[in-house]
Amino acid sequence: MNDALSFQDIIKKSVLSFDSFKNVSYIEIILGLICSFAVGMFIYFIYKTCFRGVVYSYNYNVSFVLMTMITSVIIMTISTNIVLSLGMVGALSIVRFRTAVKDPLDIVYMFWAIAGGIAIGAGMYPIALIGSLAFGAVLAWLSKKKIRGETYLLVTNYSQEAHEDVRKILAKLNTKLKSKTVRNGMIEMTVEVRLVDDNTYFVSLIDEINGVHSCSLVNYTGDYAQ
Repeated sequence: MNDALSFQDIIKKSVLSFDSFKNVSYIEIILGLICSFAVGMFIYFIYKTCFRGVVYSYNYNVSFVLMTMITSVIIMTISTNIVLSLGMVGALSIVRFRTAVKDPLDIVYMFWAIAGGIAIGAGMYPIALIGSLAFGAVLAWLSKKKIRGETYLLVTNYSQEAHEDVRKILAKLNTKLKSKTVRNGMIEMTVEVRLVDDNTYFVSLIDEINGVHSCSLVNYTGDYAQ
């Protein structure tokens, strides 16, 4: 007699044992919520400390804490029964998120929160804690590296007579030409400027040149200007 269980037997056994969720103790639930809250707050702190955008969103940062806790609860729920897991997959497949994420690094924080919630919900607390510490250390280190060399876009609009004076000032900086438009004796030039500090006095020097009509400096992330 073959004692091996077929896939159909596993499904039937799982369906008949629908009360298996009672195996999750209250201590495990409370411990999972506390651990997921701690990991979520760590993500919250790292995101707030390493944020390099223009407008910081408190609500967006808080969502990482709740995302970690909710994910851990979902994993604890579906890990008790295969029918619940299949139903949860079907329910989540019809949910569509239409919020635009402009900074690719924000997606990393989302995956971090989800991964931490999954590990905690599965009872793998060391993976969630050690992994979060490693991720936070890497993000903090890379954030400090970025501070040493911020990239900006310098947009200037000036007449042909001021071109030589503008060129002399730009020659002293670490620049890279992005675009240049000449129209009716007017020049509009966009230059990528990399600064090692926050000294932007050269913008005032360019603006004081006779023939310069406008000069603006904006932070540049590679995909869009902020």
